Amino acid sequence: MKNSALISLVLSGILVVGLTAPLAAAGPGVFPFADVSAPASVPQLNIPAPKARMSSDLALQTYEQRLQRQVRELGEYNDITVIDAELPSTAQKGRFRVQRMFLAPKSLAFKAIDFVGDGFVKTNVIARLMQSEVDHVQKDDAQTTSISATNYKFNYKGVEDLGGKPVHVYQVKPRKKRVGLFKGKVYLDAYSGSMIRAEGRMVKSPSIFIKKVDFVQEYTEVAGFNFVTRIHSTAETRVIGKAVVNITHSDYQARTIAELQAPAQRTPSVRAVSFSGGN
Repeated sequence: MKNSALISLVLSGILVVGLTAPLAAAGPGVFPFADVSAPASVPQLNIPAPKARMSSDLALQTYEQRLQRQVRELGEYNDITVIDAELPSTAQKGRFRVQRMFLAPKSLAFKAIDFVGDGFVKTNVIARLMQSEVDHVQKDDAQTTSISATNYKFNYKGVEDLGGKPVHVYQVKPRKKRVGLFKGKVYLDAYSGSMIRAEGRMVKSPSIFIKKVDFVQEYTEVAGFNFVTRIHSTAETRVIGKAVVNITHSDYQARTIAELQAPAQRTPSVRAVSFSGGN
């Protein structure tokens, strides 16, 4: 069907930004404190070290270092992914809940849990979207679309409050006009340098039938790594109107390459699971 092929093109750029998630900071440290004038029997107290707010330059430098560490050290992760897709012009929608499993360096698989909604949306929207993500990982395209100084120019805009925490805000502009890159803003935690949020518009459409793709993406920290937790994306097309996709990732479990290589700790948490987009 012409529309199903067009929908595939619409969705091909939605997830590209989030496939190589940036790094989060390690948790705050503690230091021992003891009153030297007190008797020896008085127990020592562990008092959390005060957090120091990073400068904008240091936060960006720290973010880049953690991004490189994540690429170098992340061995595997799995999560529960829920994909909600809607075609407002035809009132068609669907929700697909799956388990997503990644094994470094470039293996990604999905295992279906349940689906509710229109079968056309499942087969021609959500399944194509997941296949696009699998193809992206298998082609090892992550470095060409990662939010890094290699791909973007960062222009500092100041400090804002986001979710009750101070964040450094940067305007980002891609160095090249390439599919999967965007123009917009990123928000880094002012104390850790970890990515909190990214938002913007794709600078190059994957098809002449697509006018624009806008997105908002949020992140969280798991096991010292930074992962996407939510994506909201809207694509405006010239034929089928608007396509809206909301994706949530939860229940993350992650391990490093070093942990995978330790025989005593090796358990098969990620399996090769084939994906079928049919009903």
